[in-house]
This record gives sequence, structure tokens and C-alpha cells, in this order.
Amino acid sequence: MAPTLQGTMHRPLTSCLLGLYSCRWRRRHGSPARPGDCCCGKSEGASFGALAAAFCLTLLFLYFWTQAKNDYNDFDWFNYGNLGFWWAWSVVLLVIAALFFSYVAGLMLLAVCLLSQGQRASLHWSHKIVVMLSLMFAIAAIAVMSELWALEWITVRLSFQVTAPYLHVGAVSLMTALAWPVALHFFSMLKIIRRYLILVVYLSILLALYLVPLGMYSPCIRNRGSLGPPPKLFGHRGAPMMAPENTAMAFEKAVEAGCDGLETDVIISYDGVPFLMHDRSLRRTTNVDEVFPNPGDKLSDMYTWPELRRLNAGAWFLSTDPYGTVGSLGAEDRQRAGQQPVCTLLEFLEVAARYDKLVIFDLYRPPQEHPYSNSWIQRTLDVIRNESTIKPSQVLWLNPEFRELVQEQEGDFQQISGTVDSIERLQSQHINRLNLHYTSMSVQLISHYAAANITTNLYVISEAWIYSVAWCTGAHSVTTNAPHILKAMKQPLFLMTPDEYKTMWLVTDVLSLLLVVTIFTLHRCRARKPVDPSGFSGVKSTPEGDKYIQFETERSDIWAVSHATTPPAGQKHNLATAAQL
Repeated sequence: MAPTLQGTMHRPLTSCLLGLYSCRWRRRHGSPARPGDCCCGKSEGASFGALAAAFCLTLLFLYFWTQAKNDYNDFDWFNYGNLGFWWAWSVVLLVIAALFFSYVAGLMLLAVCLLSQGQRASLHWSHKIVVMLSLMFAIAAIAVMSELWALEWITVRLSFQVTAPYLHVGAVSLMTALAWPVALHFFSMLKIIRRYLILVVYLSILLALYLVPLGMYSPCIRNRGSLGPPPKLFGHRGAPMMAPENTAMAFEKAVEAGCDGLETDVIISYDGVPFLMHDRSLRRTTNVDEVFPNPGDKLSDMYTWPELRRLNAGAWFLSTDPYGTVGSLGAEDRQRAGQQPVCTLLEFLEVAARYDKLVIFDLYRPPQEHPYSNSWIQRTLDVIRNESTIKPSQVLWLNPEFRELVQEQEGDFQQISGTVDSIERLQSQHINRLNLHYTSMSVQLISHYAAANITTNLYVISEAWIYSVAWCTGAHSVTTNAPHILKAMKQPLFLMTPDEYKTMWLVTDVLSLLLVVTIFTLHRCRARKPVDPSGFSGVKSTPEGDKYIQFETERSDIWAVSHATTPPAGQKHNLATAAQL
């Protein structure tokens, strides 16, 4: 009689899995658990629980952090402000999270494979250390991010909206694969309550996954022809991936990339010259420490324009490479970027006027001891109206302070608000556009204001998938760091019709159901057919299930002992007699 498959072909593979999981490579450690027994004791059960928890939490954080890529630059500059030096901390965190997850996922896969073979497994102490480190890392990272960067959870929710159909396929596939170990243990366990509890939990999760699409929503699942035009683009501080932010070169690059408007930040110098600077300090984007040693905490607006003009506002871009894009620049662009000076509001407006682009800017109020602390808005208006050639209709006025005064002096400005308010109040202030963070986007919100001819601009969107959500949601424009990437998109990512989505959903669920039924049927047939654990088949089945299981258990014990060690001479006769039974 020929040896069974489990007795020959599976043994080397099982030994390899046990070696990787337990760091024990001798075959005598590969004895299977008896049918109905747990594959590990309480201590190893706790280790497996910690492994499962580490797998889930590291997966959660890794997904969270990959979806937060749109805001990596903000995270890196936040750390720069606290640590005083630049480093791509976002990428470091991503690599650490990916390494921990890969390690834990590998152990989890080994554990599931061993469980599917009914093997006794003991996680090695070195693996346990890494599992605990990954678990602590995931818990700490999730807690810190939830405290300091809670908005990113809204980003995760937005990602679920567009990736939900594909996540559904992945989740159903995973649960279908788990049908094999679940069925194996269901048909081998002796305790009725435990076996049916496992079955009920498994089938409940599977059924919930089958029905999840009933409550699923994605703005990118829509009928053909119902998609509006792509949102227009505002270059955020120019095109900061292709040139130093808030410099003339950055705005020219934004125009070349196809931006419809330009966004910036305006500060008033000590002698009354409005210039472009996002930070209240000059340290991040200029060489102020070299030109003015020991500047301390001196604010940007406390420097005179002659002092500001001495600074280099582009060399930092080449040295820090904040977006990892410097390598894509040509030699001429690199040389030009490294020589960019601080840009004035007037120079910025002239670039917009030359190319007929809209402009939007944040205007920062100087401190009390500043000579223009009470006339900062008037000074800005003077530059726009009297010194530049830009048309008033190209200016989107965002600053809420003294809005009525601004409207009296220049009624052709487009008034824009950074806060959500009632339509009546917005219309009373002549506001025709909202400037909102992208996490606040929704079809209901945008369509509600669009009905009153109030358009919506979302900031800052640099990832293609978030731009896709904004496009499907109906946003009219977005502020971006990556106009060259978003402008090239021909349609939103993950776009599909309702019929395509239903087909995808039903095919996934039906295939999964057929596979699960097939797997359980195979294990049911195997449970009814006796298997000779010594490696030979030929024993006929008996109708008494419980007696058969007990019989097979005794035979498994004998087989395990016979393969673990060479029995003493006095025991050979007993083992031979038992094998004949």
C-alpha cells in the first residue's frame, strides 16, 4: 500500500515551517497535535494573541501612514521646527512601519500554515521580542498621531471611500483562505461548543464582509457622463516640488505646469515692503544664520527690505530636497534655484498679471511693535492697486479682518472665506468662494454651496487619489504642491460605474462562497475517512465518529513516539503489536 500524502510529502515542508517559526529544525519537534487538542498551551496562546494584535495594529498604522503621504512635508517641517534640523522623518517612519509589519506578517503566515496542519508550535523568544517591539511601536505611533495629527484619520476615511471596492475583495479573499484551517479544526475538535463557536464566529465575519458593500459609498462610483470637469489648480507657494517655495521661479514653474491660479503668504517687512514668506522665522527657507549670525528668535517681519534682499531663498531647496525631486531638475534649473532671492508681493503680482492668473494669499499681521502693525492691510492694498498691473478681478481676498474696508476701497476683488458659514451670511459679505481644508470635502457640502453660486477650493492636495476624490466630489479647484502631476490626469483614479461595481462585488462573493463550501466539504470527507498516521492507508471507516476519533488519537500518539526517538529494545514488540491494531 502506498504512503499517504500527509505522511511523506508534507513532512519536509512542515519541518521547514516549524524551523522558521520556532527556530527548531529537528524533525522530532514536528509532531502534530491530537485531534481536538489545542496546538499550544496557555503561554503560547498568549504569544499567538500578541502576534495577532501586533499584525492588526501594525497593518492599521502602515495603512494610516501610507495614506498620509499627502502631508509628509508638513510632518517633516513640524519636526524641523521642534528639533532644529532637517530630515525626512516621514520616510523613516514609513520604513520602520513597513519592516515591523513585514516581520509580523511573515510570522502570522507561518502560524496560520502550522495551524492548518494541526502542528504544535512554539514561537521562539527572539520572535517574541520583535513582536512585542512592533506592538509597542504601533500603539505608541497610533496614540501620538491621534493626538497631534487627528485630521489624518479623516484622510483615512476618504481613502476608504475610493479604495473600498478593492479592500472588500482583499478582505473576502483573506477570509476565504482562512476557511482551510477553520474547517480542519472544526471537524477535528471533540468539544461541540468550542467547534461550533469557531464556526459561528468565522461565518459571521464572512457574512458581514459579503454584505459590507450594501452600506459602502464612494463618490467615484457613478454613471458615465455624470462626472464634472477636473478641478482647477492653484500652485501652493508656486510649484514647490520643482523650485524653492515662494520664489519667482516657483511661480513660473507653476504657470508652466498649467496652474489656473497662484497661492502664497505675505508678510510686511519692518520698512513696509510686503514680501513672500510662509514662516514667521527665516531659518527654514533662507541662509539667515550665515548672513546674520545669532539671529535668535527674530521674526521675519522685523527685518528691513535691504536686509531681506541679502538672503538666499533657494539654496536650502537643493540641500534639503524636501520632496525628493531635486534629482529630476536639469543643471540650468538647479543653478537657477540655488540663486533665488526673497520675492516681493509686487514681483509675485506681476508674474500673475503677465500670465493672467488668479492669486490668493494669506496676509500675516505684524507684531504690535512693528511700524505697520495698524496699517498692514492698507499697505498691501496700495501695492495691489497702485504699484502692480494686476487686474482687481484676479485677486481672491482671503483675509477676514477689515473685509468691509477692503470692499469699500476695491469692490472688484473676489471675496473668499476660509470658514464654513450659512449661505445668507456669506452672501451678505459678497463671498463667492470657500477655501477649505481637503478633509472637509463632501458631495453634500460642495453641492449645497454650488447651488448658491459659491464655489469651493480645497487645500493642500498633492496626491492623485485625493485629487480623484475631490474631482468626483465636485470641487471646483484645489491648491496643490504637485500641479505637474495632477494636471496630467485624464480621469479620476478608481472610477467605475455602479454596474461594474455590482459585478465586481457579486463575482467576489460568489467565488468566495463556492470555495468555502468546497473546502468544508473536503474536510468533512477527510474526517469521515480514516487515515493511517503511520503513513499507510487501508483502514476502513467506521460509522461511530467519536470512537473513530479516539481510535485515531491513540494511533497518532503511537506514531509520534515511533518517529520521535528510536524505542528501546524492550518496547519494539509493544509498538509492533500496537501498529497491527
